[in-house]
Amino acid sequence: EEYLLQKEVVLLEHEKQMFLDLAHNDGLLVCAKGLSYERALIHLLRAFGDAANLVLVINSSDWEEHYYRSKLEPKYVHEVASTASERERVYLEGGLQFISTRILVVDLLKQRIPVELISGIVVLRAHTIIESCQEAFALRLYRQKNKTGFVKGFSSSPEAFTIGYSHIERTMRNLFVKNLFIWPRFHATVRGALHPWQAQTIELHVPLSGSQTAIQTHILDIMNFLVREIKRINRTVDLEAVTVENCVTKKFHKILQAQLDCIWHQLNSQTKLIVADLKILRSLMISTMYHDAVSAYALMKRYRSTEYALSNSGWTLLDAAEQIFKISRQRVFNGQQEFEPEPCPKWQPLTDLLTQDIPGDMRNCRRTEQPKVLILCQDARSCYQLKQYLTQGGPRFLLQQALQHEVPVGKLSDKYSKEAHTKAQAGPVKKEAPKEEQPVPPAAGLDELSQLLSESEAEGQHFEESYMLTMTQPVELTQPREEHIKPDANASVFESIPELEQFDVTAALAAVPHQPYICLQTFKTEREGSMALEQMLEQLQPHYVVMYNTNVTAIRQLEVFEARRRLPAADRMKVYFLIHARTVEEQAYLTSLRREKAAFELIIDTKSKMVIPEYQDGKTDEAFILYKNYDDDLGAGENNAKSRQAGGQKTTTATETPKVIVDMREFRSDLPCLIHKRGLEVLPLTIAIGDYILTPEVCVERKSISDLIGSLNSGRLYNQCVQMQRHYAKPILLIEFDQNKPFHLQGKFMLSQQTSTANADIVQKLQLLTMHFPRLRLIWSPSPYATAQLFEELKLGKPEPDPQQAAALGSEEPTAGEQLHFNSGVYDFLLRLPGVHTRNIHGLLRKGGSLKQLLLRSQKELEDLLQSQESGKLLYDILHVAHLPEKDEVVGSTALLAAGKQFGAGSHNRFRKAAAESRRGRR
Repeated sequence: EEYLLQKEVVLLEHEKQMFLDLAHNDGLLVCAKGLSYERALIHLLRAFGDAANLVLVINSSDWEEHYYRSKLEPKYVHEVASTASERERVYLEGGLQFISTRILVVDLLKQRIPVELISGIVVLRAHTIIESCQEAFALRLYRQKNKTGFVKGFSSSPEAFTIGYSHIERTMRNLFVKNLFIWPRFHATVRGALHPWQAQTIELHVPLSGSQTAIQTHILDIMNFLVREIKRINRTVDLEAVTVENCVTKKFHKILQAQLDCIWHQLNSQTKLIVADLKILRSLMISTMYHDAVSAYALMKRYRSTEYALSNSGWTLLDAAEQIFKISRQRVFNGQQEFEPEPCPKWQPLTDLLTQDIPGDMRNCRRTEQPKVLILCQDARSCYQLKQYLTQGGPRFLLQQALQHEVPVGKLSDKYSKEAHTKAQAGPVKKEAPKEEQPVPPAAGLDELSQLLSESEAEGQHFEESYMLTMTQPVELTQPREEHIKPDANASVFESIPELEQFDVTAALAAVPHQPYICLQTFKTEREGSMALEQMLEQLQPHYVVMYNTNVTAIRQLEVFEARRRLPAADRMKVYFLIHARTVEEQAYLTSLRREKAAFELIIDTKSKMVIPEYQDGKTDEAFILYKNYDDDLGAGENNAKSRQAGGQKTTTATETPKVIVDMREFRSDLPCLIHKRGLEVLPLTIAIGDYILTPEVCVERKSISDLIGSLNSGRLYNQCVQMQRHYAKPILLIEFDQNKPFHLQGKFMLSQQTSTANADIVQKLQLLTMHFPRLRLIWSPSPYATAQLFEELKLGKPEPDPQQAAALGSEEPTAGEQLHFNSGVYDFLLRLPGVHTRNIHGLLRKGGSLKQLLLRSQKELEDLLQSQESGKLLYDILHVAHLPEKDEVVGSTALLAAGKQFGAGSHNRFRKAAAESRRGRR
């Protein structure tokens, strides 16, 4: 509270409350999308940001890290050093660190980081923390040694907590927190903070064109048919989430995939095809609703091919599908098959807004400065589409799209060519209008994006009648607005200014002194995530916002922005919504709202019934007693056996905690975390042979299914097995399946999602592997949990591995303890000779002397050495008898000899001499 007062911090009421809740207690904060806990967290980090505290921030995405770093004092935010010794020094300097969890786990295990001195850990995106992930592992290591520091978790995805059984309790358990703070949009404090400052909103209901409505109806019919079909085929599977309403919303496919993954192998091929087709139908729906007629038609054409007709669930044969293809074509070509594409229904209302409504509104309000308009779209594609429409006009843009998508244009209709011609003619007249237009879509050019944003800030502040700055910074002022760079996912357009001047809106406004500054942007960008909108609002301070598409997060960000500005009603933003009423667009928006509300209600209900044990925060040792403790286990057995020993009291010899040596590269997987959880000590080391060393004899190479296929095909696995067999008595190949996927190899998607032909020989290669390495053991594990249990059982009663020896094995110089009496090259060569195998090679190496001595021995001596008459004869023959080729090989060998003559005489002399001698012997 003192901090809030002294620094004159500007926080809204609910953000202050969030800050105070988490400053006083450890806990998990779940807030609604768009209400942004970011401000509260920044002040929390500032409050702890000094050299006396060491605060670690984990599980942040790149844009989050970038955003927080820009808002905090650089002297207290340290970069993560690359070398271990450097990191140790940086940890001791205190301050804040954004650290990758893999580095943190290894540093905690190697005790490079002073655990007792960590003030606390902040966990972002807390809904992703599951029991086996690296973040949970780091928190457990931290809590075992540090009982005083804090743990604070943040999440803005309430829906994520509804998937799976008691997700929120498990997340809290993994975070070691006891408090749960919930901030939905309907929270009284939030309402109180936002409602007095609401912006003026105007909904413009744009009707869909008749053809779009027809296509939408037909697609919904087909979806309805497929949903009924999938439920009819799988009566035993719980498919509550599969409804037509959910099919048209975002994330639907992820939810369905999560439900079906574990039983994927039990579903028949028709169900799998339907799941894939529902995804395709959703993409067709999006394309029809949001993209232009030409792009939508190009996408439809793709699913009209014979190949697709053979591989889908049969929806293309329905009458509705026939109608979809027919109407899509009619939207592009008229009755005489001339190219006359239908414009997007929202284009005209947008133009009217920019040319009539906004200038009119400015006159009514008697504002003298330039109006600033922000247009928000859902993706880079819509952004590009609007930018092209506004700069070139609809007809030219549609023609350009047709050429880009290779749609055969044929003949242009008269009406269409007239429109395109008039637009092109009107261009040069409009040069004097000082008009800037700046699209900021995400994806392709990130550096340009940041330039654009900083540039827009400058322009937002110096708003005069002419602009000297361009979007590309390195241009001299003598050439104002020379070129524009437009980063875009589909096509990176590099335009010169005359084309830009064909902007319709400018022509209509040339006589009027109010030329609006227009900025196009997506709801979130790749570089700044959902914070991009907030930053754009702060830099641009727009008077008008046009929501070209609807988005819950963006609407709330606008509300929060207005509440921060606290302007009188007349000066607030005006927000225009362009909505297709009573369509899929409106339905998807309402469904996402309903889903979020239901998620919050579930979390609130769970919180009221939740039982949280006192020790869950890990500040007492009770939280860790549930993990296996080896001293107690052995003690119980000894008490019975040695009850005479002074009343069964424990002997003083303490048992050692079992150790497992883990290769550094393995910390990307879940297994080290689960091994540690079972009470085994994990020793991170860089080892050349194997991934896990369990005992001095047992070495394990772990392969996931995709890794197994890759290393079998590349031959890497063969070399790894050679090394393991050479240095360890019991080499093991562990094949580990994903716990969410079926545990078997057969079925349509054998081993991976690729075609089964590529993987058909995997099993044969595994068979070859076992024949080559008779000592190699294969272990099939259904999940990392099963593997951890297996490792524990394999170690029972066995000696511990030696880290120094494990690290030295496989390196070039032999170790002191290594008893290598023979050269590994000679060993490998002998193994390849007929009659020599793993059982008799050691005798041969010990008593055979050298290869030269071996050639001098008689057949009888070799039989004694190899302890087998048959093996001795085979070895003697290969060393002494010249093997002539079979008859069918003679042709090949003569060709070889002919080639040999070309390359030079003596290259095959040895072969000739041996052949001649054998002939003499026969004579």
